[in-house]
Amino acid sequence: MLGPWVERQLLEQGYGITNLVARATAGAAELDNTELIRGKGILERKAKRYAPRWVAVVGIGAYRVAFARPRAHIGAQPETLGPSRIWVLPNPSGLNANHQLPELGAHFRALKRASER
Repeated sequence: MLGPWVERQLLEQGYGITNLVARATAGAAELDNTELIRGKGILERKAKRYAPRWVAVVGIGAYRVAFARPRAHIGAQPETLGPSRIWVLPNPSGLNANHQLPELGAHFRALKRASER
């Protein structure tokens, strides 16, 4: 958790941060599909409440399960979450060796550019 002060500062700047599943794990494999799907519902309620332009989901595998989109890709998604568009980012965890730092930076910059339009 970031704490209420940091979360308030982020919201004041137009950013929000949360988790699909609110419990610590050593890796994404410890999360079961039911938790991820339930997390989507919680995230949707938050998107409706705070109405960000974009909701970024970190982790393509978690997104594919939670949103029932097995062929989803990194980047902007065709559907919305409440009033918000969805952007999927690769997980930057050190356990995820599929995406190296330069590629991660490029994906995060692409979201930043999209949010500035």
